[in-house]
Amino acid sequence: MPARDIYHNTVKTALEKDGWTITHDPFPLQIGKKRLSADLGAERLISAEKGIQKIVVEVKSFVGQSDVKDLEQALGQYILYRQILNETKIERDLYLAVSRLTFNSIFTIQLGQILLTNQIIKLIVFDDESEVIVQWIPN
Repeated sequence: MPARDIYHNTVKTALEKDGWTITHDPFPLQIGKKRLSADLGAERLISAEKGIQKIVVEVKSFVGQSDVKDLEQALGQYILYRQILNETKIERDLYLAVSRLTFNSIFTIQLGQILLTNQIIKLIVFDDESEVIVQWIPN
């Protein structure tokens, strides 16, 4: 099993505080003979009429020497997981979970904004101290 991100349990707690039930830890993915895993799978009841919302979450800490390199790696992993979910017809929304500090340093500048503006990536922004979700992008 791959090593967990330093914020893994923080995000797990934040999701639970936000009303999500953790269904997978980790969330298994398979394409052909290759097995991978995203960090978490979760679900919650939206309303009786709309049913259950299901998500897959990949947690990234961005603590490497280069935030650009960290972004490249996270984006590559995100796109790969999104394609596997599509190909295997697993109907879950995929989110990248990042701390508020990472969001403010990467996703508020032009480099990160192009990913959000063009809807390339969905984010969960969390506060690592209070272990709560502060923003879902898109809402």
